[in-house]
Amino acid sequence: ALDNRPLKFSEFEKRAGETIFVSATPGLYEIEKSGGEKEIVEQLIRPTGLLDPEIKIKPAKNQIEDVIEEIQKSVASKERVLVLTLTKRLAEDISEHLSQKNIKAEYLHSEIKTIERSKILERLRRGEFDVLVGINLLREGLDLPEVALVAILDADKEGFLRNETSLVQSVGRAARHPHGRAILYADTLTGSIKRTIDETARRRKIQEDYNQKFGISPKAVIKKIRPPFWLEEKKAKDALGEFLKNLQKELKDPVKIKEELERQMLEAASELRFEDAARLRDLLKSI
Repeated sequence: ALDNRPLKFSEFEKRAGETIFVSATPGLYEIEKSGGEKEIVEQLIRPTGLLDPEIKIKPAKNQIEDVIEEIQKSVASKERVLVLTLTKRLAEDISEHLSQKNIKAEYLHSEIKTIERSKILERLRRGEFDVLVGINLLREGLDLPEVALVAILDADKEGFLRNETSLVQSVGRAARHPHGRAILYADTLTGSIKRTIDETARRRKIQEDYNQKFGISPKAVIKKIRPPFWLEEKKAKDALGEFLKNLQKELKDPVKIKEELERQMLEAASELRFEDAARLRDLLKSI
């Protein structure tokens, strides 16, 4: 344990050597370690020609009524919507309120288990519902090309969830749609909001100039929705259960059944079919 303890961050830095930082929103640490702004290489042009989303500022007063109107416009165009709130309770309440307005909505926050989160996101992409209400889980790393509108409630409440990095990442959730746009509900133009607007406008200008120069027309990202992994897992379990029933009918002797399962497990492992081997192992343990 003494030899294999996790490294302290300072120890990691000494061992890291040459490092490339990859981020849509590099922080001060990355910028300083890279030698300043001049050392940053930007990748702003997308193969699809899509632009960063347009940003609109609207008053926070009556933001719920306004966001409902905006959602209805998006739903009429078969677009998906993300609504970002500040608290779990608010996410749940707004989701319920939207449902009462006959808008198909669900919420997502940290109390929902990881697998369930994946299911919810898959269902959003499939169009089983139109609006997903959440907090910071919707901020980064999500591939949701069907989302055209990101509505950020209480955008002027400065803090971790409404700083420049969070706002840029949140707005970016609509960057994969040709009609991508973001609405920030705020009564005060905070420094974070202003910097987000300026940075997005700067990127859009570069992207627009490039498209115009090379005659590129922005086009939607067409990404096939794969069968959900939990569905594949269920199919595999059902097939394994059927296989065991047939094996029991054929061999009848429990010892021979276990021997056959073990043989097939080892065979699957030798052929590098590790998922099959793991399922057979679990089946062996259960009988």
